Amino acid sequence: MKKWLYCLLIMMLFTPSLMAAGSSFNMTQGVTEISGKVYHLHMTIFYICCAIGIVVFGIMIYAMVMHRKSKGAVAAQFHESTKVEIAWTVTPFIILILMAIPATKTLIAMEDPSNAELTIKVTGSQWKWHYSYFDHDIAFYSLLSTPKSQIAGSEAKGSHYLLEVDRPLVVPTQRKIRFLMTSEDVIHSWWVPAFAVKKDANPGFINEAWTRIDTPGTYRGQCTELCGKDHGFMPIVVQAVPEAEFDAWIAKQKQEANLAAAAASAALDQTLSKAELMSQGEQVYLAHCAACHQPNGEGLKGVFPSLKASPIALGPVSAHLDIVIHGKAGTAMQAFGKQLSAQDIAAVTTYERNAWGNDTGDLVQAKMVNEHLMANQGAALSSAAQGALPDAASKLPTSPTSTNNATAPDKNNQPAPNAAVSRAALTHAELMAEGEMVYAKYCAACHQLTGTGLPPAFPALIASPIVTGPVANHIDIVMNGKQGTAMQAFATQLSPQQLAAVITYERNAWGNNRGDTVQPTDIPGHGK
Repeated sequence: MKKWLYCLLIMMLFTPSLMAAGSSFNMTQGVTEISGKVYHLHMTIFYICCAIGIVVFGIMIYAMVMHRKSKGAVAAQFHESTKVEIAWTVTPFIILILMAIPATKTLIAMEDPSNAELTIKVTGSQWKWHYSYFDHDIAFYSLLSTPKSQIAGSEAKGSHYLLEVDRPLVVPTQRKIRFLMTSEDVIHSWWVPAFAVKKDANPGFINEAWTRIDTPGTYRGQCTELCGKDHGFMPIVVQAVPEAEFDAWIAKQKQEANLAAAAASAALDQTLSKAELMSQGEQVYLAHCAACHQPNGEGLKGVFPSLKASPIALGPVSAHLDIVIHGKAGTAMQAFGKQLSAQDIAAVTTYERNAWGNDTGDLVQAKMVNEHLMANQGAALSSAAQGALPDAASKLPTSPTSTNNATAPDKNNQPAPNAAVSRAALTHAELMAEGEMVYAKYCAACHQLTGTGLPPAFPALIASPIVTGPVANHIDIVMNGKQGTAMQAFATQLSPQQLAAVITYERNAWGNNRGDTVQPTDIPGHGK
């Protein structure tokens, strides 16, 4: 009888651990080498814990059964046993060491993004993800695409409810991909279980992660940090495709970006009717604004202000455009200048000024949005020059050499690659003022506003070999980037004047004081 009881006891102890490996409640193995290592580490620690449990509870049960009072057992009396003290100190220590060895190896592998073949910057904002492909000049926002009718319960929920987006992150298989995580507002967390990648995206900081996907497919995740009222509506969808297919996708995205830039430029000359603006504006509003201000424009009292009969919607058009384009510091109101085209901004502004009984009759065209952007850029340049160098205001260019003369920006407010090059020499003060703005917008996220960087991920620019070395080398790395690092190529993102200004700024800011002045005419001929 005792033998049967012992067999039953062993089965009860071992069966749960053996069944756990294939259980739907267990951690999945994922589709990457790292996710496999994490899974095997998890199972190793799990089995060690099971073995400890079996030994401890086995001894306890054996002692209770074999040394019970009914059998006349008398408890032994011993105190302050040196052997027992050593045993229960050394044994757990050995167990912890055995657990720490595989855990340390896995953690080191997880934190090694070196020699990456592709770098993607992931930026979280309420409540969407922004992906930027370094070395490819491709960037886009990824938003939840689950129909609102499913969320409201008026329609049956789909198979990927709240885990579907309008634009997935497309990545190649068999390539090491490095992710740089940051945030525009609050703390978010980018998590894809199949990759064993989960990193916080903190505003003002950069976190790193990496993956190498072995199997093509579509993999889903979500933000795992409580980031606001729509935290649950911030999914992640990654589409892993073969390398050849990824290269074709990159080429297609660049072609579409060129077409979009051309369409955005053409839209500046279009005059749409009120019906057209209202129709387009409603779609833009529902996609980008309704989450906070609600579809009826009444907002959420005490959290998100109402747009119905609001001072913004009924006030000057310029003030309305300003807050849509630049957002409002200290609030959840984001800047949509980079997220929407001039036509979309014009349409949504028109819609907000005429919906829900506002009826101002104002029609905002794309040309007005572009003029507002140009005016603000000019004002910002003047303000920066006055703040940095008091005597620079009278020297700011008002002729066609100004940056405002660049060809029309695309929908991401980036200057066109073929922007006209200024032929008039700019003063050192003018270049420093403009360079500071360009640096703050394009470089400070990595190298920090103070130029100190975030070593080892992002090197400091203060007294760096690039900044203090030959100007030609500095121009080259800013224009063409640096392979295998997060330094992207800015040749197609910035105009020659902006490139000249930011290089001049970096060589003379933070105590570098090189005295070098790089002119826009120095940029186009570089390397030819």
